[in-house]
Amino acid sequence: MTKVKKDKVPADGEEAAGGNEKSYQELIENVNAICAPLASRKLSKKLYKCVKKAAKVKNIRRGVKEVQKFINKGEKGIVVLAGDTMPIDVYCHLPIMCEDRNLPYAYIPSKVDLGSSAGSKRPTCVILIKPHQDYQEAYDECADEVSALPKPL
Repeated sequence: MTKVKKDKVPADGEEAAGGNEKSYQELIENVNAICAPLASRKLSKKLYKCVKKAAKVKNIRRGVKEVQKFINKGEKGIVVLAGDTMPIDVYCHLPIMCEDRNLPYAYIPSKVDLGSSAGSKRPTCVILIKPHQDYQEAYDECADEVSALPKPL
């Protein structure tokens, strides 16, 4: 007897890239309470693409310790935080550091997707994208949109 595989039909015009890909709606159900400002689906895709371009030229900082160290040193860029990181104590101080130094930051729903867009097999909870002339247009577009997001009170 042969098994027939049923393909999952994407809803709301979603793109089904892989068999076990979760939709944006499913991902935002798992985000923490402190995830503000949360990037929209469209902005999340732009940020993933910008991270991928920055990783190609090795122009990112990855992980809480490394990002924190370079924020303290005064490095500029966009900080992208994963919303599904548990416990939140791991990185809850980073948005305050970003606000003190006028760095744009945004939360995206998945640390697995953030890690894979950075070219890593491991999930990553925070990435600092540094500006570079190779992807300056994409960087500026992301920076403008992230800066326009409403900051938490």
